[in-house]
Amino acid sequence: QVQLVESGGGLVQAGGSLRLSCAASGRTFSLYAMGWFRQAPGKEREFVATIAGSGAITYYTNSVKGRFTISRDNVKNTVYLQMNSLKPEDTAVYYCAAEKAYGLGPLVAREYDYWGQGTQVTVSS
Repeated sequence: QVQLVESGGGLVQAGGSLRLSCAASGRTFSLYAMGWFRQAPGKEREFVATIAGSGAITYYTNSVKGRFTISRDNVKNTVYLQMNSLKPEDTAVYYCAAEKAYGLGPLVAREYDYWGQGTQVTVSS
């Protein structure tokens, strides 16, 4: 089993930055593609970004492209989401997810097997 623990959420003003972290258990972290998703109240869970197990390739949803950066440290078993130029519409609970894959992770939430508990990100205007 893979256990994921997220941290780094908080309250920030529009234009500010946050870095989310997701620490994973296990000794085979590099075999898993990782994804970040977010969910605002009353909305569906939305894909944000994914990174391959090696960290060599990444993919982002258009609304965060150029502002967010996903990265990973396979020695520390941790994936990160650096969020810059935050907007009020980025407000949501952010979740990390893991799926064993050879390349990028899936873009659909239901295809991931493991999830963190979520961390709240609130961007004020």
